[in-house]
Amino acid sequence: MKRHNRSSNGVVDASDPPGSNDLESRVVEDGGFRHGLNPLRFVGVFVICLMGFSVFFSFSLILKDSSTHALWAVAEATRTLDDFNPQQNTVTSLESDSSHLFEVWNDEVLGGLLPGGFDAKSCLSRHHSGSYRKESQYKPSSYLLSRLRSYESHLKRCGPYTMSYNITVDKLKAGQQPNPSESDCKYVVWISYSGLGNRILTLASAFLYALLTNRVLLVDRGTDMADLFCEPFPEMSWFLPLDFPISNQFNKFDQRSPHSYGNILKNATLEKSDTPFLYLHLAHDYGDHDKLFFCEQDQAAFQNINWLIIKTDNYFIPSLFLIPSFEQELSSLFPEKETVFHFLGRYLFYPTNSIWGLITRFYEAYLAKADERIGIQIRVFDTGVGPFQHVLDQILACAMKENLLPEVDENNQIIVPSTNQKTKAVLMTSLSSGYLDKVRDIYWEHPTVTGEIIGVYQPSHEEYQQTEKKMQNKKAWAEMYLLSLTDKLVTSSWSTFGYVAQGLGGLKPWILYKPENATAPDPPCRRAMSMEPCFHAPPFYDCKKKTGIDTGAVVPHVRHCEDMSWGLKLVDHVSDL
Repeated sequence: MKRHNRSSNGVVDASDPPGSNDLESRVVEDGGFRHGLNPLRFVGVFVICLMGFSVFFSFSLILKDSSTHALWAVAEATRTLDDFNPQQNTVTSLESDSSHLFEVWNDEVLGGLLPGGFDAKSCLSRHHSGSYRKESQYKPSSYLLSRLRSYESHLKRCGPYTMSYNITVDKLKAGQQPNPSESDCKYVVWISYSGLGNRILTLASAFLYALLTNRVLLVDRGTDMADLFCEPFPEMSWFLPLDFPISNQFNKFDQRSPHSYGNILKNATLEKSDTPFLYLHLAHDYGDHDKLFFCEQDQAAFQNINWLIIKTDNYFIPSLFLIPSFEQELSSLFPEKETVFHFLGRYLFYPTNSIWGLITRFYEAYLAKADERIGIQIRVFDTGVGPFQHVLDQILACAMKENLLPEVDENNQIIVPSTNQKTKAVLMTSLSSGYLDKVRDIYWEHPTVTGEIIGVYQPSHEEYQQTEKKMQNKKAWAEMYLLSLTDKLVTSSWSTFGYVAQGLGGLKPWILYKPENATAPDPPCRRAMSMEPCFHAPPFYDCKKKTGIDTGAVVPHVRHCEDMSWGLKLVDHVSDL
């Protein structure tokens, strides 16, 4: 900020003012002015005082800023966008009322989705992200807002270390179910599992399930959850306490665990009503008995169980829409079916301050001034060392065929720009930097046929995925969020990374088909039916008839995914299918 530069660049060193020695010698040499208030001495004293006052004034401004915004003092040296509004191209002071800005954005952009009462400094992204997004064309239903406010009240009563929580935990330690007169609080515990994209999608799934069943969701911290995401609730943590009695068993839970619901059904080893908790194995390798979780009669059996422990790497929300007892509630919550993750994501997931710094610095440096921002998310499942030519060919074919990027003129070196020359910023995310280099070189070596200026940028290139690395997960979350801030988006098939970006951004992406036999598909991509993620491993079972069924043909709003023919996703407009 200019305020910081003022003291370092705009103040002359008062310890050695220019010409001070000359002035002093002249005063001494002139005997007529040795005593009394002579004009030269008066001028010298005045100049020195003026410079001293300037130093004091500038220093006081720095102290004022540091006490108010110490958290971002370092970040502002690189000019983050906390005070920049890219949509209106105006600068607003960080000293403005953050609470007022948050309320305006929450009401006008999010439709009142978020609760009030947050400390702005604890999660800057929640209060400032509205400056980076266009207003969503989707508005949450009044019923969804009402249920979220009710959930927040429920969390205050049943959250960690409340009286009801403590009673329920004591009973869990004793291997008992609490008496309803003692505590009526019930819980879903989400186990941190799999890659970051999967974790975000499964956490949204677990939250919606908790909302539907009047339970409180408690989140296993894993190795880095608290470092990645702000607390979504103002007065109560959603994180599972570290002293939770069975958290040391989480890594051992699988299909064969004694408390696994599927295992209990399969072996009839334990009466469901006798167990203090149930483990629900809903990961990609779950079996037929585990999948009975999605049956009406099995849901009824869970009502008397206080603790449900879930491990999953699937976005299982589409199959919740096929459970009859949830159907009406879900329709009231989400009249527009494709907005489920869009609203849950914007309600639950905000980057912590350190990650928000990564996002804003990159956005201002490379994306903010462009007329249009294009996101290209690349996930390659081929083995071997990339970049692969067929993948590059597919990306370019999709981007140019769908008019996302212009073609280049290989015959002319210069095209005279028009008076309204436009710029496009292309944000690429990939584990490899090779695709960035090739696309950037194309638009550097040749002019575009439209005269547009194309800039191509990539935040990181980690070469291979390392989900256990905290810094890589921070960068991955920053890149997902940056992609969600683009105007148009291209994603890769099967990638939860892309699913998160499109849902948060409210974008229907162009999906790159998965290449086969190292050949670029033709057509290279297609537009998504909806912005909803795909459930990769859904059950295909009719719970009433107890037989196999195509669950993608039961109701109009649950259809098979564009990028995975056996997957399920939520859609709104059947005519688009």
